[in-house]
Amino acid sequence: MPGPGDNLIRLRIALTAFFALDGFVFAGWVVRIPAIKEQTGASASALGMALLGVSAGAVVTMTLTGRLVRRYGSHPVTVACAVLLCLSIALPPLTHSALALGAVLLVFGSAYGGINVAFNSAAVDLVAVLRRPIMPSFHAAFSLGGMIGAGLGGLVAGSLSPVRHLLGLSVIGLLVTLVAGRALLRCEPAVPPDRTDRTDRTERAPRRLDRRTRRLVVTFGLIAMCTAYGEGALADWGALHLEQDLDASPGMAAAGYSCFALAMTVGRLTGTTLLERLGRTTTVVAGGTTAVAGMLLGSLAPSVWAALFGFAITGLGLANIFPVAVERAGALGGPSGVATASTLGYGGMLLGPPVIGFMADWFSLPAALTSVAALAAVAVLVTIATRRAAAAG
Repeated sequence: MPGPGDNLIRLRIALTAFFALDGFVFAGWVVRIPAIKEQTGASASALGMALLGVSAGAVVTMTLTGRLVRRYGSHPVTVACAVLLCLSIALPPLTHSALALGAVLLVFGSAYGGINVAFNSAAVDLVAVLRRPIMPSFHAAFSLGGMIGAGLGGLVAGSLSPVRHLLGLSVIGLLVTLVAGRALLRCEPAVPPDRTDRTDRTERAPRRLDRRTRRLVVTFGLIAMCTAYGEGALADWGALHLEQDLDASPGMAAAGYSCFALAMTVGRLTGTTLLERLGRTTTVVAGGTTAVAGMLLGSLAPSVWAALFGFAITGLGLANIFPVAVERAGALGGPSGVATASTLGYGGMLLGPPVIGFMADWFSLPAALTSVAALAAVAVLVTIATRRAAAAG
């Protein structure tokens, strides 16, 4: 008969599959943004407003998903959101105006926001049960999925239309959801030690946080926001920067996000070791500082290869900051903590692209991308300030 350890192993594998699926689908969308921009005839600012649909849908849904997770559990909510995510990815290439694009991205963003809160909540509980900082490994799967999705997008950019490409991703995603979803629904949820003695009614009720804990949860959310802003900016504007400003081919432009995602994957695969050896604060400060240097190079470099190197350095630097921030927020506040940090964090990731769009129209795209380095520096300063405040308290 399978023991508790076998259930935890199956749970970790199933969750890893959903993290990878999320990155794969999202990257498949972002590498086709230049083609869809041309198809809709949108300006940079109009495209930025359309991309705001992803942000709006995600942020609203994230707030609600914390309640759904408490009521129905993180596993069913993860599977339901995955189905909606895979169906909605086929919609953007069917649009022919910025307004229509924004409308379908609202649906896509809702699914994206919901699944991120749901599977991050399940992952936070599993981390607490295993008592090891394995959160970066889940986000490594997201980055690996993103790398594969971006690489596939680069390969088919010249041969497949966005309609056929994203419809294919939808079919693949639904098949993965069918297999991984059945496995996830069969797994018993991981229950952290501090919740094993609670009744179902207590478990479903929101955890009441004192003022200091709420401040810490919000602070971790702000750290996540500053770094996720960079991920969203590179996802949505990195390919366009390489193609428009550095005359890269469509395939080479798509490789920009692949380099970033590959570096993030490597950084997150080593994240557990770094956290065990260096601790959270040192890992976050070192990573943020590295990201500042990398993004300045990536945005201001005069050649494609130097920019690609800068994107890779940025990915290494940002790799573990977001997972650490979400894990700490979830450990403090449960699903509500994950929802708060995710709303701020993914809000930064999804609000970043439209902000970059407006800044690109006002100044230039390279200048707009330097804001990624600026916010990474803010994350470092907030982390240092939080450590000092905690020490003083």
